[in-house]
Amino acid sequence: MNDLSDEPLRAVRFAATDARLREDVKMLGALVGEILAEQRGPEFLATVERLRRAAIDRRAADGPVEALDAVLATIDPADASDLVRAFATYFQAVNVAERVHRIRRRREHERQGDGAQPGGLRAVLGSLAAEGVNADEVASLLPRLRIEPVFTAHPTEAVRRALLEKERQLVASLVEDIDRMRTPAERAADRERMRQALTASWQTADTPPARPSVGDEFEHVSFYLTDVLYRVLPVFCEALEGALREHVPAAVPDGDRDAVCNVLGFGTWVGGDMDGNPNVGADTIEATLAAQRARVLRAYRRDVESLARMLTQSPDRVVVDAAVSERIAQHHRLLPDAPVRARDADMPYRTLLTLVQQRIDGTLDDAPHGYADADDFIADLDLIERSLRTNGGEHGGAFAVRRLLRRARCFGFHLATLDIRQDSAVHDAALAVLLDDADWARRSAEERAGQLHRLLADPIAAPTGAAEPAAATLAVFRTIDEARGRYGARAFGPYIVSMSRSAADALAVLALARVAGCLEHDQVPLDVAPLFETIDDLAAAPATVQALLDDPAYRSHLASRGNRQIVMLGYSDSAKDGGLLASRWALQRAQVELTRLAHEHGVRITFFHGRGGSISRGGGKTERAVLAAPRGSVDGELRLTEQGEVIHRKYGIRTLALRTLEQTTGAVLRASLRPRPPEPREDAWREVAAELAVQSRAHYRALVHEDPAFPAYFRLATPIDVIERLRISSRPSKRPSGAGAPGVQSLRAIPWVFAWSQNRSGLTAWYGVGSALQAALDRHGDEALVEMARDWPFFGTLVDDVEMVLAKSDPGIFARYSQLAQGSADGDLHARFHPRISAEFERTHDAVLRIKRAGELLDGDRRLRQSIRLRNPYIDPISLLQVDLLARWRADGSPEDERLHALVATVNGIAAGIQNTG
Repeated sequence: MNDLSDEPLRAVRFAATDARLREDVKMLGALVGEILAEQRGPEFLATVERLRRAAIDRRAADGPVEALDAVLATIDPADASDLVRAFATYFQAVNVAERVHRIRRRREHERQGDGAQPGGLRAVLGSLAAEGVNADEVASLLPRLRIEPVFTAHPTEAVRRALLEKERQLVASLVEDIDRMRTPAERAADRERMRQALTASWQTADTPPARPSVGDEFEHVSFYLTDVLYRVLPVFCEALEGALREHVPAAVPDGDRDAVCNVLGFGTWVGGDMDGNPNVGADTIEATLAAQRARVLRAYRRDVESLARMLTQSPDRVVVDAAVSERIAQHHRLLPDAPVRARDADMPYRTLLTLVQQRIDGTLDDAPHGYADADDFIADLDLIERSLRTNGGEHGGAFAVRRLLRRARCFGFHLATLDIRQDSAVHDAALAVLLDDADWARRSAEERAGQLHRLLADPIAAPTGAAEPAAATLAVFRTIDEARGRYGARAFGPYIVSMSRSAADALAVLALARVAGCLEHDQVPLDVAPLFETIDDLAAAPATVQALLDDPAYRSHLASRGNRQIVMLGYSDSAKDGGLLASRWALQRAQVELTRLAHEHGVRITFFHGRGGSISRGGGKTERAVLAAPRGSVDGELRLTEQGEVIHRKYGIRTLALRTLEQTTGAVLRASLRPRPPEPREDAWREVAAELAVQSRAHYRALVHEDPAFPAYFRLATPIDVIERLRISSRPSKRPSGAGAPGVQSLRAIPWVFAWSQNRSGLTAWYGVGSALQAALDRHGDEALVEMARDWPFFGTLVDDVEMVLAKSDPGIFARYSQLAQGSADGDLHARFHPRISAEFERTHDAVLRIKRAGELLDGDRRLRQSIRLRNPYIDPISLLQVDLLARWRADGSPEDERLHALVATVNGIAAGIQNTG
């Protein structure tokens, strides 16, 4: 656009250090303008400019939304889709520029002073050492220090993979000139590459013509695993090892090359998450594991080939351990026809690595000469690294071999652990068939536990032709058993039981596994992780886990798993059930009680945090959440889900992925080694928080779950009907039991949150919070809540998160969406609900400002406030176009036509602008 970025950028006061960000945004904005003029013509660009300026003027004058109506009325409906895409293309450019600027800031930190970026490993370990943390404490923690992001296939990514590839090209070109050291000719070439990427994006459809398969989802997630994290892993290990040797050197003895190798691990749900997805089962488990193994083996082969070219040492120039020659002889016996060139005979490392390549190829083909497991492959690499290190090769290749070794130790032959997830109701249905008990699911938890104990002690014979759903469930366990032999024990993460409500739900997994023959040394070789999702389930979680820990059969199983119990906590459904405040408090209390229980029973507990991207689904800054967790609940381990646009934002660029992993690990180190000291005021604060949770939940449920007309209002005042048609996931948007239900109960949390973020209300993150905060302010006084927010990380983080969502919300735009519900069959639902929602927004807004003692939202985070202000003038027209399109499309029966395609474009455009989906 001619000067697309000039005016809002003049309104935003960038710091001097942000001048290059301003240059990047301006340059990309100009490119977008050129592309629009080229692809759609000068008249179209003039229309975009007119709408853009009207939106900016309206924001500058703090005018009503209606100020844009006159301009929008002149828009040809045929241009609506491309108008939206024009603004979305600009958002893409700004988002990329901001991410690259984060890399620039990281480099500036590394160049200045001691180079320790706040939150990074060097900064955190330096601070801990200054606080008196000693080498013994760190050495004791390292063996159990474990950070494990788990990538899910939840439908929260509204941008298709082909467009993400174009974005990578933009990033690469911007990074090339990040320090403005390119020549004019090089800069011109960079600009042409960026223009090419943006033009190709413009010419590519926003959404694919078909819903993605599980295999497509694997391709998407594996991009981050193999193209980003595989490369970043050894760099992270070196950073951690370097920070440890700098600040607590005695914690890592000289020569210990394995101390940090197990700190990182990666998991995935793609292909193993059966909960509500009929497309996932035994076949996708096997296919996913095979695809993951193939991906990582090919990555190893490329690295081994590179090492073979590098390691050309000759025995007449340097000593090579005799073990290398012995290993070559062993491999030759296994591979008598292996092609090894005679001219390389005086290069033993190259010769051995050539044979290693042959064995990797054999592993890929399941040939007899392939590696039995990753340990055999690691042994070959370890032998080469040790020989180099002890014979003058530390700087002649040992470093490169060590990097591959660290990858192999992390990724094995499995790439990422595959979690298995299933709804407890499916297990009950399978057991009802196997036990010939139609009333099984209706029996009490005690009755079911008793019968399961009998089944564990004397398992029934596995039926060969069991009816569904028993057949499908048993097939999953049989596949797990076979796959563990093929891919190794590390190939599987926990078996997660959704909607866990009693000890019987965990015992059911053990019983079904026994019936299927999924056993090792007469024990089920899987961690069973109950998932507590609703407010009531979270409240009952301590009693459920207590019953498991008191159960002899389950304790025997737990002993075989190292007395480590994994408990998954559901952020999404608990917030959808009772609102944000009640959800956060239920999660906090569950962690406190379960940590206490684990200590009493002599077991270790690992909390698996089922976080989403948005605040109301547990999103936000991971390091802040870790530091706000209850004392003792972290203890060296963090396992959490990463999904959708969050994966792209955190792990889409290698440097930012490294920063993400450093910040997360740093927070876990601090929370484990120097947790917050006991706080005498916390008992009183907890009482206030409990009051807030009760009041907030009641207010939230009165609207969302108890008003019979609210589901109809929700479907009219949000674009949920468009979101349900998006082809972004293999999983349905509703749970199977409620696929035809009109209410919100059956709707999954992701589209629920997505819909309320699209209409710019953000209701899911603050409704009910304002009423509870106002009541607490009136009852306890401002100073009490100000003190809680300032000195209690749990409450301070909650208030900050609500403040951010309020700042991203726009009541004026939301009112236009609400007006879509004026003429419903149930009456004027806009008049019924909008005043209630608006009043709660104002209560929340005022309460947050009182607690923060601020004059405006985000007063303490000017960078974020300016980023929102920069984007809002461009999001507003998209939102109003979406409202207009929704009204006309619905009036004609919501057909599959060009208007739907335009609506999909508005969904993607708004998501890109607010940087949030579900």
